[in-house]
Order: sequence, then structure tokens, then C-alpha cells
Amino acid sequence: MSAPATLLGQAQREGRLPSMVGGLVRGGELAWCGGVGEVPGPVSDTQYRIGSITKTLTAVLLLQAREAGLLRLDAPLSTYVPEAPFGDRTLRGVLSHSAGLPAEPAGAWWERYGRGDFASLAVENADLAPMADEGVEYRYSNLGFGLLGEVTARVLGASWTSLVQTRILDPLGMRRTSYAPVAPRAQGWSVAHLTGELCAEPDSDTGAMAPAGQLWSTVADLATYAGFVLRGHPDVLPLAVLQEASTEVLPGSGYGLGFRISPTGLVGHTGTMPGFMASFFCDRAAGTAYVGFADATTGQRSLPLATAMLEALAAGESLDPQPGRVPWRPTAAVPADVAELLGPWCWGERAFELRWNDEQLELVELRGDVAYEEYHLHEGRWTGTDRTELEVVRGPAGTVERLVTETYEFTRTPSGR
Repeated sequence: MSAPATLLGQAQREGRLPSMVGGLVRGGELAWCGGVGEVPGPVSDTQYRIGSITKTLTAVLLLQAREAGLLRLDAPLSTYVPEAPFGDRTLRGVLSHSAGLPAEPAGAWWERYGRGDFASLAVENADLAPMADEGVEYRYSNLGFGLLGEVTARVLGASWTSLVQTRILDPLGMRRTSYAPVAPRAQGWSVAHLTGELCAEPDSDTGAMAPAGQLWSTVADLATYAGFVLRGHPDVLPLAVLQEASTEVLPGSGYGLGFRISPTGLVGHTGTMPGFMASFFCDRAAGTAYVGFADATTGQRSLPLATAMLEALAAGESLDPQPGRVPWRPTAAVPADVAELLGPWCWGERAFELRWNDEQLELVELRGDVAYEEYHLHEGRWTGTDRTELEVVRGPAGTVERLVTETYEFTRTPSGR
């Protein structure tokens, strides 16, 4: 079994991540933290974006309101926000992603391009159709948490941002968690697939979608939050309610009331935003937790890493820094005689790709054993097995320019270049 520092280094190299930081929690406190790559500040105090981990804080606010008798989880959304799209779906269903809502709001990709206020969000999504009946299947919905954020504002009498600050961050002493980034902070990066070069990602303001993924935090602050999830807090939520939140709502879904539950029983959440990945997972039985961040979205496998980290902690592996391989470094510039070689190549009917990594060429076979999604032509539309549609977008000359599904765009070349 490897020590935590070694595991973190392996993940950084394999994921081609400019920087990666992680921490282990034991007894409600940060027992270890480490960083690999170009961390732009103190490892425990540098902000990274936490993406959908934000959803767990939105869930905490709703549960606070429920405990205060201000709402019922089995009431429909329209009880508290009359103009909300999908107003007939219950708070419990939306919290647990079992309400059958679309995954994303209408319009451009909100995580990169941001959103306006709730009034605009409600109008833009008023005509969207549900993807399934409530309580039938697990369908992850970012849109749903944008709607839940407005519920918290209506029933608790303040903006979602203010509520997170006064009802969660302040009582827990999480002074380095914020709506917008505060230095020292990491820059989010897109890592070029073929070359390893970096392109900066924007710090989007997600507006009414903020309750689904806006926040920034640090290893130290997220460790504090993990300690709260493990133990409860008298000024935030008691442990019994947090245990309820981390119990599956729809059997087999792996999701409770705003919290993920892994097959082995770890409780927490993952998060991605353009240029960032984050995760935290708690082992309730052991009273331990792992928190981690990276400043690119190129390949970290969050749950396996968290599991390995927690197993190392339980086994008593050294928490001291360990010598390891040199960290992965981004490519500063691709030599001209290399650039013309990169991309897809075929040997007969077998497909390969030539990439530039760590100052050397890598020839990788493109096997494609597992389909990301399967689409079938139905009434003139390409429809996926999960009932999402694949839109074929053509240019003025009639040639295919890109494919779009649920605001995500696929192009023939990286970043559409």
C-alpha cells in the first residue's frame, strides 16, 4: 500500500494536472495535507473551485429550513416558488435527483458562460419537458439545484449567497470559502489533449445556478466541512439529520438528500467546473475523510483516489512526504517538427493517436471499448438511451460543424480550433 503523498503524486501525473492538493481528516481535524505541481500558495490555504460540492451546502440550508418547520420536503416546488419550472416536483425528489428533471438548464453551457438572475432562469426553462416521472429513476440535474437555491431564499428570507455565509460558513469558521475567488487561488486550466499545453478557463459567475456549483474553497476549509458532516454542529445541523441526508432516497441510486453515497458507504460529493475538479468523501465508521482539488479537468478519478487515501490512513501509512517521480509539467511550447505529427493515425483499420507528453512522443491505440452514449434515430432525431438528444449543427455550406447535447458541444478538433 502506498503512502498518501505517493498516491497524490501518481494521480497528478496520470491525470496531467498542473497542480493537485489533498488532505486527510481524522478526529475532526486535518491530519495531513500535501500538494503536487505548481500550487500557487500554501497547500492548505489556496482556493480551488469546488463545483457540485456546493450542492451539499444548498442541501444543508434546505434541511435547516425543514428542521425549523419552514418547509416540507414532500411539498412541490410551486408551494414555495410559484413560478418555478417543474413546480409539481417535490423538494425531496429534486434534492435526490429522482424528480425526472433535465440535467442542464436551457441555453449556453452555464458552467463556463454563467447565468443571470432567477427570474431569467425561470422564463428560459418554463417550456422544458421533464425527462421522467418522479420517483422512477435517478437523473442527475444541475437545473434542479438552481431551483432549490431559490426555495432557500424564499423561505429563509435572504439571498442564497448570504444564507450560505451566515448559516454555514460563519458558524463552522470556514473563512476561506467564498462565492468569488480570493487570493491565493489557483487558476483553472484546460490541458490540450494532444500537446499538454495550457489554456486558461474563465471564472464564471453562475448567477441563479450558483447553488449547483459556484463556490471556492481550500483544503483546510473543506476538511472543516468534512468534520461537520461526520459529527454535526449545534449551530448548523445535528448528526442525525446529516445521517438522514446521506441515506439513499431511491434504492440503488447512490444519492441521498444532496449527498452521494459510494458503493462502499463513503459519503460526500465530487465537483467539476471548467478548469477544476474537487472531491470530499467521509468514512462515517472510521471517523475519517479525504478532501482533494485539482486545477484542470483532464483525468482525476476521484472516488478511487479517495478510497485509496482513506485505506492508507487506516493502515497507518506514513503521513510524511515521500520521494516519488517528478511531477507532470505542462508543455511550454511544442516544437514545430513535432506539431505536424500529432493527431490520429491508422494502421489498416486500427486507429491510433500520436501525442506529445513529457517531452516525448506517445503512440496510443484508440480502442473505444465502452460507448460514452448510444444514440438511435427516432422521428428524425438522434435520441440517446437516457432520452437526451444529439443535435447535429451544420454550417452555411451544409457541412457538419459540431454536435450538441444538453448544452455540451463536441467539435472535430480540440476546443473547436
